[in-house]
Parts: sequence; C-alpha cells; structure tokens
Amino acid sequence: MKISTKYIIFVFLIIAALLVLSIPFLNTNPYVFLAVEFLVVLSIIFSILLYRSLIKPVKLISSGIETIKDQDFSIKLNKVDQKDMDQLIDVYNRMIDQLRHERILHQEQNLFLDKLIKASPSGIIILDFDSNITELNYAAEKLLGQKRENVIGKRFSNIESGIFNELANLKDGESKTIKLSGINVIKAHKAHFMDRGSKHHFIIIEELTEEILRAEKKSYDKIIRMMSHEINNSIGAINSILNSFLTYKKQLNESDVEDFVHAINVAVERNSKLNKFMQNFADVVRIPQPAKTDCDLIKLVEDVIALMNPICSDRSIDVLFKNGERKRSLKLDVQQIEQVLVNIIKNSVESIGENGKIEIEIVDNERTELVIKDNGKGIDEGIQQQLFTPFFSTKNSGQGIGLTLIREILVNHGFKFSLNTNHEGITEFTIVF
Repeated sequence: MKISTKYIIFVFLIIAALLVLSIPFLNTNPYVFLAVEFLVVLSIIFSILLYRSLIKPVKLISSGIETIKDQDFSIKLNKVDQKDMDQLIDVYNRMIDQLRHERILHQEQNLFLDKLIKASPSGIIILDFDSNITELNYAAEKLLGQKRENVIGKRFSNIESGIFNELANLKDGESKTIKLSGINVIKAHKAHFMDRGSKHHFIIIEELTEEILRAEKKSYDKIIRMMSHEINNSIGAINSILNSFLTYKKQLNESDVEDFVHAINVAVERNSKLNKFMQNFADVVRIPQPAKTDCDLIKLVEDVIALMNPICSDRSIDVLFKNGERKRSLKLDVQQIEQVLVNIIKNSVESIGENGKIEIEIVDNERTELVIKDNGKGIDEGIQQQLFTPFFSTKNSGQGIGLTLIREILVNHGFKFSLNTNHEGITEFTIVF
C-alpha cells in the first residue's frame, strides 16, 4: 500500500473518531460540539497542508526514480521550499547531472573507440563472453580474407578457415606468429576487457609480412654476395692452377697421361658447376625492379602455354586455358611475369609426372586473378608453411631457386599470391594482380 493511501486512511479515521465523540455533546453542550467541529475543520486543513508538504515531495521523488529507471537523465526536480526536502532534491539533481555527464562521456568514449577501431591499420576482433565474434574492423577483414557479415555472431570453431582454428587456440595474454597462405605472416595477440561485470576478449592482428621479407632479403642478400665473391675468386684461381698443371703432362709416363688429364678436367668441370650453382643464387639477389608496361594478360598466358606445350605433350599433360572474351590489360614487367608463369607450369609438370591436366583461368573478382591448377601429387600439410621460405626445396637435388624467384618477382610487383592443395587434391597457384 502506498504511503499516500495510508496517510489518507489515517486522517479519515481520526476525523471520523472526532465526529463520533462529538455527537453526545450535540444536545447536552452545544459549545463543546461546536469546538469539536471546529477542531475537525482545522484537522482537515492541517492534513491537506501536511499532505502537500510531505506526500507531494515523495511523489516528486518517485517520479524522479522512474526517470532513472528509464535512463532519462535530462529531467531535474524543482525545489518545494522545505529545507529537508530541498536538500534531498538538491542531492538528486546533482546525481542526475553526474549520471548525465558520465553517460555523455561514455558515449563519446565509445564513439571514439569505434572510430579508432575502424581506422586502425591493425586487425581487431572483439568477442562476447561466449566467445562469439561481435565486431571486426576492415583491417581484420583484409588480413583474414573474410567478410564481416560472414563471421559476426559465430565462434572461431564454426568458421571454415585454418587461420580461425589458430586464433581459437590462443590463450588470454598470449601472442603468436601465424603464417598464412603464400608469404603472408601475421602476429596475433589475445587480451580481455571488462564490460558490465563480464569478461570480453579481443584479438589484435598485425601483419609482419613486409618486415620479415625485408629482414630475410637483407640477410640472404649479404650472405650470397659474400659467398659468390669468395667462391668466384677462389674458383678462378684454382682453375688457373689446374690448367697450368696440364703443362706437366709431358713429364709423366705415357700410361699416366690420360688419367692425369681426365682428373684435371673433372676438377675444372666440377668447379664450373659450383660456379653455376652460386650464379643461380646470385641471380635471385640481382633481380631488377620491374619495368612495368601495359600488357595483355591473355596474350601473355597464351605465349607461355605455347612455350611449355612441347614439354607437356611429351608427358601427355593437357593444358586448358579459360580466358573468356574480354581483354585484360595490366601494368607489369612482361619478361619477369613470363618467367614466373614458366616456373609455375614447370612445377606443375614435375608434380604431375605424366598423364595429367593443368587448368589456367582468369577470374574477375574485385581484382583480376590468375589461377593455375594441376592434379599432381599435391602439397603435404607439413611443408605448406615452408613453401616460400627462401631456397627451401622438397627435391633431393633442388636449390629452392624457382619459388624464391617467383616470390621476389611477385613481391616487387606488389601482387598477392598463394599456393595450396584443396580438399579435392587439386593444387592451385593464385596470383592477384
């Protein structure tokens, strides 16, 4: 029961009691009766005044409480000219001002953080307390290759992507370097913040690709140049000495001359092969910056197919080219990209061996893509992450020059690329121009 209702009932009972007690004096003592009636009137007037001074301010405070429940902090209460109540109203108004200020501050901070997250060059993923994705910015979309609308509300484990499986295993406070397809490398760090008493996690993703590439190139560039210099100087001097030894063959027994000359020639030939071996590495270091010109991508691919057709025909490998009808004009270094395509197709041929198929397709997405597929033996998961490591090779006699050359040329052009084997066993090399 409300206080106002209790008050009205209480006043009504008192007045009723006075009226009942005054009835016996109506005939016996009219003056007492009139005095009682006057007292009743005064009680009614005093009760009304007391109601206004006590109950009305209480209602005012109650309405203020309702505004707080509705989170409307724009309404303040007027004073009622009562010292005690005015102090309470003053406290209430100051509280409303503080709540309004904190709300505005909170909204401004949220707006600032929202703009900061969207503009951040680092990828940011925000999770709720159930580890569902609630937000990710444009940088995260770009790094992870996923559209925002495709992942919002999902857990990492429910998204079909290897990178999300890696992120799902991150622990609070842990940082991890993850290698994506191609040469892309990211660093992911997981942390948390508190919101309304609940712990929410977020993940910050930074791309390390350019930094790692610069560090790698600087390292192997210096080493190869030093090794090439030392080996070339040594081989030149050694071959000169070996050739001078041939002048002594006349001093040998005739039966020993043939073996002596053969041994010298073998040593000279081996030195020449060693020199060629180092030359291959030096060629990668000396790749010039691309001289880009307008190029018809379809014609470039057709020329490379014509060049590789004899090798493919000898191994009964069919080469199919889905070129469409529209001309694709791109700015690139024709010779360098031609060398890239030759190396890719050559690797496909070696992977297939004999009796297989290579499909080349130009795909128009947001940017033009060239996809080269083969049904060879595919790439083992164990070596997938090492494919574009400088000079890494799965061949017993390989130097890892081919993929390293491809990597350097495409990176210099600014073209993204990836190499992987899908669940159907088809290996795809994709170049995004």
